[in-house]
Amino acid sequence: MLTELRITNFAVIERLSLEIDSGFTVLTGETGTGKSLLIDAVALLVGGRVSSEQIRFGEDEAQLEAVFEIPPTHSILPRLRAQALLGPNDCELIIRRTIARSGRNRVYLNGVLSPAHTLEEFAGTLIDIHGQHDQQSLLSGSAQLEVLDAFGRLQDLRSQYQSSHQAWARARRTRAELAAANDQRMQQHDVLSFQQQELDQAACRLGEEEGLQAERKRLASSRRLEELGSEAQAQLQGDGQGILAGLALVERAIGELAQLDPEMKTTAGLVSESRVLLKEVADGLRGYVEGLDADPSRLTTIEDRLAVIHRMKKKYGGTIEAVLATQSRVKEELERLSRSSSELDQHDRLIREQQQVVAGLARQLSEKRTEAASSLTRLVGKDLEALKMGPVRFLVQVEPAESGVEYGPDGVDRVEFLLSTNSGEPLKPMARVASGGELSRVMLALKTVLADVDRVPVLIFDEIDTGVGGAVAATIGKRLRALGHYHQVLCITHLPQVASQADHHFCVEKSEVKGRTVAKVRVLVGASRESEIARMLGGERVTQKTRATAAELIAGAQE
Repeated sequence: MLTELRITNFAVIERLSLEIDSGFTVLTGETGTGKSLLIDAVALLVGGRVSSEQIRFGEDEAQLEAVFEIPPTHSILPRLRAQALLGPNDCELIIRRTIARSGRNRVYLNGVLSPAHTLEEFAGTLIDIHGQHDQQSLLSGSAQLEVLDAFGRLQDLRSQYQSSHQAWARARRTRAELAAANDQRMQQHDVLSFQQQELDQAACRLGEEEGLQAERKRLASSRRLEELGSEAQAQLQGDGQGILAGLALVERAIGELAQLDPEMKTTAGLVSESRVLLKEVADGLRGYVEGLDADPSRLTTIEDRLAVIHRMKKKYGGTIEAVLATQSRVKEELERLSRSSSELDQHDRLIREQQQVVAGLARQLSEKRTEAASSLTRLVGKDLEALKMGPVRFLVQVEPAESGVEYGPDGVDRVEFLLSTNSGEPLKPMARVASGGELSRVMLALKTVLADVDRVPVLIFDEIDTGVGGAVAATIGKRLRALGHYHQVLCITHLPQVASQADHHFCVEKSEVKGRTVAKVRVLVGASRESEIARMLGGERVTQKTRATAAELIAGAQE
């Protein structure tokens, strides 16, 4: 609620500080004393447009300040805490606004300099002003939808719908992202297919290149290898003249030595082993020479294969390892593309199932909103009759949202409060009906019906009593007093029937101080309150009869 209001150098208000309690508070006073200036100040503190003309003559700036005690469950608290304007357990918000002739106007939220547009977030959130101002939360379509759902106790169903709608929207986004990725991959399909065919045909293997290079080297030197092998083999056993023939003679001679001298047996054994080893070398050389392949076609085959391997390396990463990694990746990409169609089908099935759930919940919401709209229309109409509003007609209209919008985040409905204030005039959106006394009383009827579900903590009514009196005025007063049990209600009134119903009473007066007009506010209790209501009953001349009537009105309000 609004607990304190401080105003400095604002029009005819030089300095003013008000402490305001909960319940129903009235502001009274003669016409022109400046009652509406208080409402103007509050309007500026919740986003109204400033003008340097509002600054008191002769001063450079005006200062407005309000202290709000915000209910712990109010939706604005998380936003304020997220901006570090409130601590985790704090609920008090101080708004200060400075209006300067220089144009350097400033806004402070709990002492923190803030952009002026921040106040616009509070318009219709903390305060509803019903009169010649525009901070009326119930004039926006989104707020009217919220109110209808609150009135119909549809928050749980709506939350269920919103959760299903969010899941459906996420599934559609995921499907769209997958389809876009697949489209991008499909653009590469031909390239990937060509790469796979090329890599599969190349069939590169680790170690293959090194083996081929070694074989190519042998084939390129096959003639020299044959010459060297043949020469070595000839030196070992060629035509009985080779090393082996000589070694046989050495072996025979040392064998005889060993027979004559046993100490030579070891030497004879070594010679014998050497001859056997050299015989194996000679046989190996003969087999090697005979096995040499000098076929030119094999060399050509190897050169062609090495050329393929070199091309693959150059094209796909520079190494055989990179070529094989590319081959594996291309295979996976093509397999993913082959699976993408089935994945899209799965997403399509999921989206259809989720859409059916969303459609069912949207249908339930629409049906219940239509029922709630009918009840709200009837109850507000009944209240308008009690307020003697005459030809005023009110209708809560529930229609499908704009064409092209299938399922929105809040359903498929567009809710609008329609009003006609004159006979023969069509129903029009409340936002297009000129504000004033009639619209204020319509708002009073709405607020009365919605008292236990409306989340705006502070309600201000200006000019609500224009053109009414007697029983209607008494009804208005009782309605405002009843609203005070659910909200903090402030009302400017000229009617004693309304003022007598208040829990708290302020009187706004003007006086002249040092040749300047100054507006002041007095708190009225007891006899001073009786005197003010008596003045409202009988004018400047207060009699014992009017005082008694005033006392009777005040006492009647307490019953």
